[in-house]
Amino acid sequence: MLKRPPSYTVELIINPAVQQISPYPEALAQLFNTQTNEAALEVITSWPGYAPTPLRELSHLAQSLDLAAIHYKDESTRMGLGSFKPLGGAYAVQRLLMREIERVSGETNITNADILNGKYAHIVENITVTSATDGNHGRSVAWGAKMAGCRCVIYVHETVSVARERAIARFGAEVRRVEGIYDDAVRAARNTAKEQSWFVIQDTVDVDDIQSTLEIMHGYTLLASESIAQLGDRGAPTHVFLQAGVGGMAAAVLAQLWVTYGEERPRVIIVEPDKAACCLLSLQAGKPTIAPGSLDSIMAGLACGEISSLAWQVLQPGAFAAAQVGDDDVADCMRLLADNRYGDGAIVAGESAVAGLVALIAIAQDQSARGKIGLDENSRVLLIGSEGATDPEVYAGIVGRSAEEVHD
Repeated sequence: MLKRPPSYTVELIINPAVQQISPYPEALAQLFNTQTNEAALEVITSWPGYAPTPLRELSHLAQSLDLAAIHYKDESTRMGLGSFKPLGGAYAVQRLLMREIERVSGETNITNADILNGKYAHIVENITVTSATDGNHGRSVAWGAKMAGCRCVIYVHETVSVARERAIARFGAEVRRVEGIYDDAVRAARNTAKEQSWFVIQDTVDVDDIQSTLEIMHGYTLLASESIAQLGDRGAPTHVFLQAGVGGMAAAVLAQLWVTYGEERPRVIIVEPDKAACCLLSLQAGKPTIAPGSLDSIMAGLACGEISSLAWQVLQPGAFAAAQVGDDDVADCMRLLADNRYGDGAIVAGESAVAGLVALIAIAQDQSARGKIGLDENSRVLLIGSEGATDPEVYAGIVGRSAEEVHD
């Protein structure tokens, strides 16, 4: 007998501006294309310890929801950092250093190997990169800086946990805490960078310099590339649920899906916390819209109030729908995966990782919502499990045991 799925709630809107059955737009091809994806692949796959993360099949849960398949891209093992973020921040650090080495040395065709083997250490050691973070992005930038040998200063805001701060500092970065919210940390990083001639590696757009933000997103396209390769002859996904903070990861994955599948691309549903749904509000309004309120959610990596202008260029024409979910359901879904309730294998999934699955479970059990996005018994769903237990104390407090105990 099939186990009944939990009763989760979701608010769903269909994007009025979506261009679902259309070729990949030429305007977007200037930002994301086969060449930018291949450039990211070349660098990232050369890193020590690189391996594609697992694509887990949740076949029993899919059956209980009357779906053909659910595939969960498990980023909890990525490069030992526990989230998808190394694909972005560390890659942007590498690209920045390539450009700076060329500028200072006058040489061309600088490779990632040149940086990793210390050939230009005398230049790299005089470069400082900086960023603001809720946790995972800063860890990625710090890891990339340590791998390359440059200095790194990371700004965190007052509610970032001590555990996340220590995880960043472990890679040799200087961590500076500022009062206020995430946006205040972003301003502090950018202001100091201007004063000190540092380089900002930020996943939110600075109108004066979009290059590093775009390169972060280029790195994120590997989430789609790896998933497509791993699906193989099991068939392309019909639906992809992508959680969003400022929207960078969601836009990058959507763009790569569009590049790959063209007019036959899957329907993409953007998922956010109900207390920080800037992407949903923007799609609903037809223009970038700031989410009101304190943005206080256990989904710390998604608790962002303003959509990235780069992400907006992709999400407005590309996202089929947007949904928002609540903290209580997210906490239960973390336990659902950890407890192996459906017999698909225990999975360690952090607070931001399960938002897409929560939305899928809720929508699949609501006939009206199910019909709006075209879910049926033939649907094949792809989810990005964006992080594991990146804050072990928070994870254990929600799940009731540590990630190590879940794996046992």
